[in-house]
Amino acid sequence: MPAVAAASFLAASVPFSQLAARRFAGADLRRVGNGTVSGTALYDVAGFWPLAAAGILEVAKGAVGPALARRAALWAAQDPPPGRVRSHLGALAACTAIAGHDWSPWLGGAGGRGLSPALGATLVLAPEGTAVLVLGMAIGRLLRQSGIATLLASLALPVVLGVRRGRSGAVLGLCICVPMLAKRVLGNSPLRSAPGAPISRLVSRLVFDRDPAPTR
Repeated sequence: MPAVAAASFLAASVPFSQLAARRFAGADLRRVGNGTVSGTALYDVAGFWPLAAAGILEVAKGAVGPALARRAALWAAQDPPPGRVRSHLGALAACTAIAGHDWSPWLGGAGGRGLSPALGATLVLAPEGTAVLVLGMAIGRLLRQSGIATLLASLALPVVLGVRRGRSGAVLGLCICVPMLAKRVLGNSPLRSAPGAPISRLVSRLVFDRDPAPTR
């Protein structure tokens, strides 16, 4: 289990969006907008094709750990049952993949919000979870409220997977949801440095995925 978790973290920690931004625009995404190393920031500085190439890699890296977990389950002994090994190890691999992406050691602890590796992890472990996240992203883009829509999709993930797959599905959903929400709140800069009162900073980051606008 530790080897799979470590491999998952390291694979997902590779910041493909940042590398593409450096290569095609000479930009550091940590200094663009709110400092999130994401596809949206990459698109803003480099356009569609770098986003498309990096986006595929960002999703694929999230699938590495869960795929290793599934393979490890096939090699596991029958006690405990392989299904249990697969579900718990897969959930751990998904969690560490998102953590590696969100707090990449190659970016000094900065990173994205975890949506891309979450898509990769759910594609391997629970494709219906991919559908939930993609739907949230699409609705958010359509309504121009990506922060709220992706928050609701993240919160829905443990519920949907729990209904579909029982306890193991709920555990997987929580292992994906929790680090994503933690990154929204913590961001890439200290919460205390954001403008506004402490509660307004927390609510703005959690709900809208951004700091409140400074008051004049």
